[in-house]
Amino acid sequence: MNNAHPPVEYKGRSLSIVFLIAAQVLVGFIHVVFGFWLLTATWIPSAVDIFGSSSAPDIYSVYPLVFGFLTLLFAVLLWLQKRGGWVGTLAVSVFVIVADSLTLLDLPSIPGIPKIAGYGEIAYSILVILALFQAHVRAKYGINFKEKEKNGRFG
Repeated sequence: MNNAHPPVEYKGRSLSIVFLIAAQVLVGFIHVVFGFWLLTATWIPSAVDIFGSSSAPDIYSVYPLVFGFLTLLFAVLLWLQKRGGWVGTLAVSVFVIVADSLTLLDLPSIPGIPKIAGYGEIAYSILVILALFQAHVRAKYGINFKEKEKNGRFG
């Protein structure tokens, strides 16, 4: 006798995925706004200077902007229950963990990433990955590693 209950759903999505999507939209929006703010803040002084060059702050101002847009894009794909949303969200989360870990270890990474932000971004990305790897979430997006292993298509 199976006493397992299916997860509570909202519009065909588990509450965990609804909360994940809401958090991703919030994080993406914050990064887009922050990225635009950094981008315009770095362009104002370099617009005065004819020989403006790309410095670390210029590079970092693009990073949150791109990260924010990708996070929003993959959140929409998650909401639409597209497999690409799951894969894209996982890829962005892994990238953030790697980039921020390199920064925290003083190894080459994206110039300008603040160390203080790295701790929170790594923790958040780990939570996102844990949410994505829940069995019912993987099943919803057609992610089944064991089946691929059996058929020889894994790896």
